[in-house]
Amino acid sequence: MNKTKLFGLLTIVACGSLANPAGAQERKAPAYPLITHNPNFSIWSSTDKLNESATQHWTGADHSLLGMINVDGTIYRFMGKEAPNYQTVVAASDDAPYQVKYTEKEPEGDWQSADYDASSWRTGAAPIGDDAKTAKTMWKSHDIWVRRTFDVTNPESVNELYLKLNHDDNINLYLNGKKIYTKVGWTSNFQYIALSDSDKRALKKGKNVIAIHLVNTAGGRYLDFGLSNKLKDESGAVQLARQTNVEFKATQTVYDFTCGKVDLKLTFTSPLLMDDLGVLARPVSYVTYQVKANDNKTHQVKVFMSASSDIAVYRPSQEVTAQKYSTAKLNILKTGTVEQPVLQKAADDMRIDWGYFYVAAPKTAGAIQFITPQKNAADAFRKGIVTTTAQKGRSLALNTIIPFGSVSSTPVEKYIQLAYDEIYSIQYFKRNLRPWWNTSGKETIEGQMTDASNAYKAVLAKCEAFNKTVYADALKSGGKDYAELCNLAYRQSIAAHTLVKSPEREILWLSKENNSGGFINTVDVTYPSAPLYLIYNPQLLQGMLNGIFYFSESGKYPHPWAAHDLGTYPLANGQTYGEPMPVEESGNMIILTAAIAKAQGNANYAKKHWKTLTTWADYLTREGLDPKTQLCTDDFAGHLARNANLSVKAIVGIACYAQLAESLGYSETAKKYRDIAQAMVPQWMQMADAGDHYALTFDNKNTWSQKYNLVWDKVLNLNLFPQKVYDTEIKYYLNKQNRYGLPLDSRKAYTKNDWILWTATFTSNEKDFKALVAPVYKHAVETESRVPLNDFYDTNTGIRDNFKARSVVGGFYMKLFSDKLNRVNGSLPGK
Repeated sequence: MNKTKLFGLLTIVACGSLANPAGAQERKAPAYPLITHNPNFSIWSSTDKLNESATQHWTGADHSLLGMINVDGTIYRFMGKEAPNYQTVVAASDDAPYQVKYTEKEPEGDWQSADYDASSWRTGAAPIGDDAKTAKTMWKSHDIWVRRTFDVTNPESVNELYLKLNHDDNINLYLNGKKIYTKVGWTSNFQYIALSDSDKRALKKGKNVIAIHLVNTAGGRYLDFGLSNKLKDESGAVQLARQTNVEFKATQTVYDFTCGKVDLKLTFTSPLLMDDLGVLARPVSYVTYQVKANDNKTHQVKVFMSASSDIAVYRPSQEVTAQKYSTAKLNILKTGTVEQPVLQKAADDMRIDWGYFYVAAPKTAGAIQFITPQKNAADAFRKGIVTTTAQKGRSLALNTIIPFGSVSSTPVEKYIQLAYDEIYSIQYFKRNLRPWWNTSGKETIEGQMTDASNAYKAVLAKCEAFNKTVYADALKSGGKDYAELCNLAYRQSIAAHTLVKSPEREILWLSKENNSGGFINTVDVTYPSAPLYLIYNPQLLQGMLNGIFYFSESGKYPHPWAAHDLGTYPLANGQTYGEPMPVEESGNMIILTAAIAKAQGNANYAKKHWKTLTTWADYLTREGLDPKTQLCTDDFAGHLARNANLSVKAIVGIACYAQLAESLGYSETAKKYRDIAQAMVPQWMQMADAGDHYALTFDNKNTWSQKYNLVWDKVLNLNLFPQKVYDTEIKYYLNKQNRYGLPLDSRKAYTKNDWILWTATFTSNEKDFKALVAPVYKHAVETESRVPLNDFYDTNTGIRDNFKARSVVGGFYMKLFSDKLNRVNGSLPGK
């Protein structure tokens, strides 16, 4: 599933420390979901205390939500951080155009010095890169050397000097010959990097030179840079609210704060209820404020929320407009880019820059709304200024003040809504599709927000009931660690999808392969995420398969195996991944179709696609038992021949096809393919047998791997592999675990936590299941990679190798799905 650079130990998002494991255990999540609807509208907090960091999009870009409360004139900050105020010293390209000297041939002499003669170097405009859409000077070589000359009139006026830098990849940067910055890795957007006083002294009055050596190691190339002065904060002091608790639920994240003599309960609700697609697809989240006095007295209280217009841009340099208006029931703030480039970009590390972001409050709340530059928002609240001072520009703030009046020990509750109208969500084989809630084109976002407001109490009650059900069921299936992991996975998995309706009126529930290439509707991402949707709405899993079936059945994908993907999100115009995974994807599609039949109690969906399923089953019959050199879903590990776990997938896939045939009354076909699958099992056992375990590849008995694909044999009651295989493998795995889990295989210490939970599901007792799950939960609450739960990490250090915010964690629900099927069949096994 990895389609981009691997971080390895060069993880660029790591923060925090494993030095204090006792402290780390207080953590409830590596990152906390606040607003979770789809890959574009997805806001998180990456620190255990909500007011310790700016809130972010899952990619790491700031999507700032700032929260303050005024209690009797004393102001406390409970959410986010105020945006620093920077003044340009040397402009980056988002502030003003500039040119540089550059060479792609290693220069002789002291090229870093201020006096170096670079007259023979070429001249080019910034930014520099290899993408013609973003770069003004093309760079496609391995190395580039860059020099930029500029004048400074008043260096002594600089308060704190910051490097403003966006680069890809490794960089060494010099100011007037002094090395002031070096980094192995890359950024995804501009970073402000504090420079030391010694570095600041290198800045001279008059002529200055920044010299850079940039090295491309893999993937893209990019360079844009400048210098900024961080201005002194002249505003009045704000106290920090004391966070006393955070509670993590399937559809909600709940924070408790003490703000002097008042307590605040802050609840973020994204009502992702899969049994109601109207509510699920409605892009509206609630932010609920419950306030009460903690000293049995009354206090004057008002709450402030400032939401950045950066939530509606790809880059903060993009110009936006903002406006304030009202409907019959709501006061509303709206913002979006001036440009509105609808569905014009497709990439992994991308934020939406079309459509509009909204902040709405019921008129009954008496909210006061106004718009300012983001840098002025907090100061306006401190000073009691509620005047709109900007309606066009960059990084504006949508500000809402909710007055609570006199608050006693009786809790008072009010809420606001955050919403996003994408206008068009997906391009599907060259046709632009509106979001599910507006398939007709006749709905309005104001109507959606009004509906959400009218249903506020009912929706919250449903969410609270669902939260309890999910946790109780997971607790019964696998214990506390397992239940907590299921909570962590729920919103993250759903929010990596978008719901639309195809031109053929079919459900399309399309994933974005977050932080792993950005592909849309990747089959080997659908495969691990499936259990969550099989439990709560199998129609959504159909929506993950429909596009792949259409791709083949329309003749647009002519191969006798299933496609890997439908494009790069949000453009689903055909596969963009570089090569097929024939056994992997064909096996996935057949297995998931069989799982849908089990979940729905009929094989009607399979019947609709029987010809295509037959083509794929025949391919597995020919090529699946002893696979040739090819990629599987764990493609970060590289190509592999004779992959035993991939062979399991083929065998299980053929048996699933037979099971579907039996359900449809195709008895002869069912027997034929069942016999084929059964005949393959002893051959597999002989080829993979390595004594006390089964090998990674048939030709190397000194290897081992998780055989997570075996789980479907148990879950779907295929009864292919003898119990000996499972017992042998589990016994071996339990002796191979590291601090943070079972490695994927014998090649390296990294793992995939979704596969661990699949492997744990085919244990035969509760003790072994919990033994495999416990290190996975330990990783979630101790990893220093503070990102939306990553699924690919080093089992010794806990540091992510890559991936974050991915839908695959829906696979954590495999044990729950297995138990559900067994209950339906009346044969729930002991744990």
